[in-house]
Amino acid sequence: MSRPVKVRFAPSPTGDLHVGNIRTALFDWAYARHTGGSFLFRIEDTDTTRVTDEYINAAIDTLKWLGLDWDEGPEVGGDNGPYLQSQRLDIYASWAAKFIAQKDAYHCYCSPEELEAVREAQRAANEAPGYNGHCRELTSEQIAEYQGQGRAAVVRMR
Repeated sequence: MSRPVKVRFAPSPTGDLHVGNIRTALFDWAYARHTGGSFLFRIEDTDTTRVTDEYINAAIDTLKWLGLDWDEGPEVGGDNGPYLQSQRLDIYASWAAKFIAQKDAYHCYCSPEELEAVREAQRAANEAPGYNGHCRELTSEQIAEYQGQGRAAVVRMR
């Protein structure tokens, strides 16, 4: 027996919802309702430089104005909270640590400028732009050097 479908809509409140957001919300909501599943609404508020409470409230108000209700999310609660991504960072950090320990992920210390330079070189060579794997197999000495320089790291999956 299959489980009921659960769809998730998780906009980033860095501005008003646009037509693409609304289309996704409508399709997700309609699919959940059609199949007897559930519609989960989560706010992707981790971009702390651009997210505002005004845009969070506007996203909630827009879905209500469209007549969309959600089974889990802000103002409703549910079993899969919290529904603000920023309140789930400890969950993500725990999983990232597990993936790194299992060698399924690694820290990347490349700066945005370095990554853009790689993409520019790839485009100039008529190659598809993308991550070149520079930090995938760093030695412990290289990691210590980057950390000593105070470089910020992101976690990349292998």
